[in-house]
Amino acid sequence: MNDNDEGAKPAHDSDDLVQLAADALHLVLAPAVGGSVAALYDEQDGQRFDWLRPATADALAAHDLFAMASFPLLPWCNRLRDGRAHVAGRDIAIAPGHPAGPSGRHPLHGIGWRKPWQVAQASPTRAELVLSVEADAQWPWRFEASQLFELDATGLRCTVTLTNRDTTPMPAGIGHHPYFPHRAGTWLSADTAAMWRGDREVMPVALEPTPEVALLREGVQLDVLDLDNNFTGWKREARIEWPTALRALVMTAEAPLDFFVLYCPSGADHFCAEPVSQCTDAFNLWGRHGPGELGGTLLAPGASLSGRWALLPQR
Repeated sequence: MNDNDEGAKPAHDSDDLVQLAADALHLVLAPAVGGSVAALYDEQDGQRFDWLRPATADALAAHDLFAMASFPLLPWCNRLRDGRAHVAGRDIAIAPGHPAGPSGRHPLHGIGWRKPWQVAQASPTRAELVLSVEADAQWPWRFEASQLFELDATGLRCTVTLTNRDTTPMPAGIGHHPYFPHRAGTWLSADTAAMWRGDREVMPVALEPTPEVALLREGVQLDVLDLDNNFTGWKREARIEWPTALRALVMTAEAPLDFFVLYCPSGADHFCAEPVSQCTDAFNLWGRHGPGELGGTLLAPGASLSGRWALLPQR
């Protein structure tokens, strides 16, 4: 999985899109834009229904990462406090300028989404994107990653894999960041055990069985929520319904994607329901909390962390 792999094709700009189709379901990938998904939609008889918020042509041309339909999270998920951590004898020191979102100073979502990926293989219903990253002063471990996208008439399945190619153990988290349309009446259910409450900078302060946990377990209309929070004890399934469109979708995941992130800003036309393997700032909080509260792992040299998640339309 490096730049010299036989058959790997570099994606030079946003025109290098990979398009898959299975029956009425279509997937568009933008390898050059952080290995992102640009669209997932149904199209029948000239009618299109977007299961994910689609990236516009302008967003693709500008490589606007926050405007993609979904992007990979690795080698960490969510925020890392001040971009700093000391793990396994090495210092993480993410430079200012890394996207930090509304929190202002805590870098977001890892490294993979900020780099162009390569197409290792592609067919009408299957594509693999790969990435190789050298160690540097910011992230002092060499790693490789892949995303395997598989499409059939029942839905999309995506396997994210992160491999430590360095000589010492590497802290690791993986996931994906799908953006869903927030249409009128959108309804969401997800069974979790507890929610990390955040401070004004969306950093975790307390893990509690909050009222939001109960609401999501029973199912809730998203208009009543205003959240950017991590949930533990996730049963690895979430259901989204768009009543006005008579459509629904189920998102599933497999271990180690045991944590659920819900970003649902009040008044926005989108929301994010994210399957991840670690909670916000896990690397800095490992000394105070256990794996069930934070997730994340230390990958031995040569070891891989892999997780599969799926989007299954309910037509």
